[in-house]
Amino acid sequence: MTTFEDILEEAGAFGRSQMRIVSIFCLVSIPFSFVYVGIVFQGFTPEHWCRDPAVSGIRERCGWSLQDARRATVPLMNSSTGVTYNQCQRLDMDWNATGLTCDNPESELIQAQLSTLPMTGCTDGWEYDYEGRQSFVTEFDLVCADAWYVDMFQAMLSVGFLVGSIAIGYLADKYGRMKSFLMTNFFIGVAGILVATSPNYIALLVFRVLFGFGVKGGWMVGYVLITELVGVEYRRTVGVTYQMFFSLGILILPLLAYFIPNWRWLQVVFTIPYICFLTYYWFIPESPRWLLSQNKRKEALEITKAIAKENKKTLSKNTETLTDENTDSISTASFMDLFKTSKLRKFTFILSFNWFTSAVVYQGLIMRLGILGGNVYVDFLISGIVELPAAFLILLTIERIGRRLPFAAANIVAGAACLITAFIPDSMFWLKSAVACVGRLGITMAFEMVVFVNTELYPTVIRNLGVSVCSTLCDIGGIIAPFLLYRLAVIWLELPLIIFGTKTEHKLCCKIYVNV
Repeated sequence: MTTFEDILEEAGAFGRSQMRIVSIFCLVSIPFSFVYVGIVFQGFTPEHWCRDPAVSGIRERCGWSLQDARRATVPLMNSSTGVTYNQCQRLDMDWNATGLTCDNPESELIQAQLSTLPMTGCTDGWEYDYEGRQSFVTEFDLVCADAWYVDMFQAMLSVGFLVGSIAIGYLADKYGRMKSFLMTNFFIGVAGILVATSPNYIALLVFRVLFGFGVKGGWMVGYVLITELVGVEYRRTVGVTYQMFFSLGILILPLLAYFIPNWRWLQVVFTIPYICFLTYYWFIPESPRWLLSQNKRKEALEITKAIAKENKKTLSKNTETLTDENTDSISTASFMDLFKTSKLRKFTFILSFNWFTSAVVYQGLIMRLGILGGNVYVDFLISGIVELPAAFLILLTIERIGRRLPFAAANIVAGAACLITAFIPDSMFWLKSAVACVGRLGITMAFEMVVFVNTELYPTVIRNLGVSVCSTLCDIGGIIAPFLLYRLAVIWLELPLIIFGTKTEHKLCCKIYVNV
């Protein structure tokens, strides 16, 4: 009996045809990174304090800057990051009756006196020190008591990821990779534009869920498709390359955000690539492996012959008995198939746990850049550059020493770096930044490895579903990550790092039991 792997070896396991398809599909990873961590720019929370109509009138009349008015009228307070200006309360007083004049911006009051005066809430809104830029935080005033709404924005994306990856994974295994991919991208295009035109915060959350529903599912379908079009020995390379383009997107994102300061237009830019991906209908074939798993041998053979022709190869083996070596009596993927044997149960539980911890730490470290107070564009760019070597380190190590050791080492490095960074004083800025970058490299490497290991451990008929189901724990981690980061950072800025480090080290307890 001739297997598909035998035929593919003749057609070209990784020839010109597969190179073209992989190159085109790698572009799908770039906008996925925009969506995944775009909250750093779309939901950026700038310095803010209560708006006082009287102070605003004096400031406009005197030509003061926002900073001048804040120094003169906003009291200081103690916070987890030190002494800062009060962001959620203002002085309950009539500034027109004080000694505050255009020639005396500091007035006759000093900070010690300001701190003893009666306070009231921000009943007239907030002032934002974010000139020329607009995030949905500043548009909808999601600060102070409503700050957790920002966490919900990111959590709702992960809710969409969670539902979408399962649903689209099932559709991809039942109806085909390309049909699901194209349908998903049409859906993403519509939902993305709806996000950009949301009239209020509630609508924003609803459309954000719909947007997330399609984005990750489409990305996972693309990943599975390209690994099924190449020979087994090339799956790791194309899988890691596919993820490397995600890191490339991380580098492009701060540049886009810098030149597009409005969060709504930034959302439009995030969406346009998905509309362009609909053109893949004319360039990308269906997966022959999936067709064989559905007993569509004739269609699989036609696509394989087309691949051979583009690769300038000819098929000589008997194709009458062509079959997929992983095809069994199951023709339709079922959730219970992931737990059918003891080995599959072990893979499913352990991979799911690894997806969860990788997502929490990776997403948490990136979003943390938005609350450190430095130049978020430069910090984001530098941290993105650090990610790029991860793919090369994986390719250099997995063929020589296997998966288990690099997988475990990446997590040890990431966890230790998080714990060490938390206790390095801010005065040692460069050392703190360097150690944090090492942690970012480690968790990126671990995250990329769990993705391609996941595809290797399941047979064709349940591969897409297996990856989708296991990665739902990644989405649960994504729901938890923003609350874990932003709420704990209010208590102590470095507390999330300690949690991240602890989670990463615990992951090793499960990792050693998987034969990767």
